[in-house]
Amino acid sequence: MRGAIDDLERHGYRLAALVTDGAYSSDGIFTDPVGYLKAMVEEVHAAGGVYIADEVQSGFARLGESMWGFARHDVVPDIVTMGKPMGNGLPVSGVVFRPEVSDEFGRNVRYFNTFGGSSIPVAAAAAVLDVFEQENVQQRVLENGRALRAGLEEITRESPFVAEVRGNGLYVGIELVKDRDTREPDRALADDVINDLRDRRVLISGTARGANVLKIRPPLAFDAADVTRFLETFARVAQDRL
Repeated sequence: MRGAIDDLERHGYRLAALVTDGAYSSDGIFTDPVGYLKAMVEEVHAAGGVYIADEVQSGFARLGESMWGFARHDVVPDIVTMGKPMGNGLPVSGVVFRPEVSDEFGRNVRYFNTFGGSSIPVAAAAAVLDVFEQENVQQRVLENGRALRAGLEEITRESPFVAEVRGNGLYVGIELVKDRDTREPDRALADDVINDLRDRRVLISGTARGANVLKIRPPLAFDAADVTRFLETFARVAQDRL
């Protein structure tokens, strides 16, 4: 982080902000090590920038250990962006500011937009928060996520094509490779597994630069029976492919 800030300054620019996901999903599902963000955020603040936490994917208890991805790292963002899970399928998103970040903007900038909102997605978002409290969703995600990862690790333990099973909560990545030692990505194999699962009515996707990481991100309503069904289906595919 310090190197990036220094490079900006050498070119005559000051750091404005650090925007980062609480889980690097497009890179291949990287959620650890816990705490790595803290030193980065301190560097950003020291350089006069703000920390913007993108919680669109890692928020709303997706990682199980906390309601928000940034909370796992013991940091407080200046701005938090969120969406997708908020309305359980209805289009709604949100942004939260620390007062000292937004007050000056509100005083000095005339801001408007032409978006015509609706009270329906807002009502849905409020209902989603009620369900989180009533059904103790975070604890359910934590427990079922552990069971899901443990099952996947057991199924793939002897496979020469699985480099790693990683993730937290209901956010799991399985890195598929041509060789465990070289870790050369195997996109074709990942595509085959994804399509085989789809044929069995189980939907996942691929991620990472090499598109070789199975991205397993089930709905937060996933329960123990769903975990069992997923593992049984995945085991059948793995028997043929992995």
